[in-house]
Amino acid sequence: MKINLARACIGIVILWNVQCAVVFLIWPERFAPGFQLAGAAGEAMVQGMGVLFLMWNVPYAVALWNPVRYRISLYEAVAMQAIGLVGEILILVSLPQGYALAAQSITRFIYFDGAGLLSLLVAVWVTRRQPAANLL
Repeated sequence: MKINLARACIGIVILWNVQCAVVFLIWPERFAPGFQLAGAAGEAMVQGMGVLFLMWNVPYAVALWNPVRYRISLYEAVAMQAIGLVGEILILVSLPQGYALAAQSITRFIYFDGAGLLSLLVAVWVTRRQPAANLL
């Protein structure tokens, strides 16, 4: 039961990340203006973020497979999520005035990564004393 709860928490974060990656890759023109980017270069930047979202999910997927046996991947996912959250907060507070649209986009990522971090921490918590030998 605890392992399935951990998998659900990790799976939610993976689904959010992959969904974001897919829409950034397929419809970059919809999202570039939210980062105050324009044209082909702005769309390429958004698509690049989509690729990064997919890359970042490798340890999440390993942790999803077995969050006890591959606990280090779960810890890596937590660290990555925390780095993202702190980085986004630092970007937001350093953003000059006059970039309200970009600030709104960054704020959405802060909420997104904050919720993801909480979800991953729940996965860490519920699997903290599980023996790895009992799981596939």
